[in-house]
Amino acid sequence: GVTTATIDLEEQDVDEYYNGFANRTLWPLFHYRIDLAEYERDFAGGYQRTNERFADTVRPLIDVADAIWVQDYHMIPLGDELRKRGCKNRIGFFLHTPWPPRRLLLTLPNAAELVRSMFAYDVIGFHTAEWLQAFVDFAVLECGATFDDGVLSGDGREIQLITCPIGIDCNELLALTQSENAKRTAAVMRESANGRAMIVGVDRLDYSKGLEERFLGYERFLIENPKERKEVFLLQIAPPSRGTVESYQRIRGSLEALSGRINGAHADIDWVPIRYVNQGYRRDVLAGVYRAARIALVTPLRDGMNLVAKEFVAAQDPEDPGVLILSRFAGAAAQLTEALQVNPHSAEDLSDSIRTALAMPREERVARWRSMFQNVREQDVVWWRRRFTNALIGETDPSADRETEQSSAGAP
Repeated sequence: GVTTATIDLEEQDVDEYYNGFANRTLWPLFHYRIDLAEYERDFAGGYQRTNERFADTVRPLIDVADAIWVQDYHMIPLGDELRKRGCKNRIGFFLHTPWPPRRLLLTLPNAAELVRSMFAYDVIGFHTAEWLQAFVDFAVLECGATFDDGVLSGDGREIQLITCPIGIDCNELLALTQSENAKRTAAVMRESANGRAMIVGVDRLDYSKGLEERFLGYERFLIENPKERKEVFLLQIAPPSRGTVESYQRIRGSLEALSGRINGAHADIDWVPIRYVNQGYRRDVLAGVYRAARIALVTPLRDGMNLVAKEFVAAQDPEDPGVLILSRFAGAAAQLTEALQVNPHSAEDLSDSIRTALAMPREERVARWRSMFQNVREQDVVWWRRRFTNALIGETDPSADRETEQSSAGAP
């Protein structure tokens, strides 16, 4: 029931729009890494030009009764470009990343123009109240907007702002954990663990994920807990991404060197502390890995949400669940409050949390898991979609509750 239309981009568009402004300017800036952000006029020009092309392409496809939902930082100006082309439909925008504090955003040339372009939307959604408030601060103090009762007023328009944390397809994940491939994977991982507790990390290879800090925190645990160190191992799955961007090449080289150093310094003939894997795996395989893990380390330095945390929770054995160690700087921390929340910048905090997780009694693990699973199940991806589209359409759809209940059916 879904029809898709694709647009080919020229090499210059890819370089300036995608690799440039989207991933070398906005991505680091929105993740508080202004030290990595690159501000080039060609990047900004390519970003604007490509969004104008998107608007030119999609405008003839829009029916008068359609509602339009624009996704993520790649297309911030698209709503404004559609308005310029006479589109009067309801248009919403959802940001999947954090929104940076005002003083960080001010480092972006023409930041106020970018924000003002968002006044073209009828609804803007953020994962957390923190990201929403940061947007309001900039819009009010730098663009002269006003904000009252969830509505931002600026440039003659009113925009509804909502917190709308994205969820996972919980039913799908539960089904995957019961698949033959997942069961086989879990059995293989337990056998290869040889009685040791597996700590797992699954992250796209990205500097925002805190992988270097994670490795250093894990090494601190090895040093501070000599008796327990050979009772655990860390499996870090980190498929590469955006390999043509220099900052991503640097993080890959740094992690390879760091994992090699830690293994060289701490490994024994019958044990390696880190299994570092640079490839992706099917979702059913990952479901089996999650199920077999005693601990998940989800420790980004900054993350809009982080769905790995929710996938790990959903994949656990209700009778003997693992422990989630979660960065307090991930959007998921606002919902998964029963996780062991840590400061990923502190190696000591990470080390202490690993030790706490390993010693946690089953009763406490079950109680923490039940609370988190209830949130993952109830505020799933269907709930997220309904919450946003109801706001966009301007209606309260009573079927939203029924659909949420249906999407939770069969949960343990």
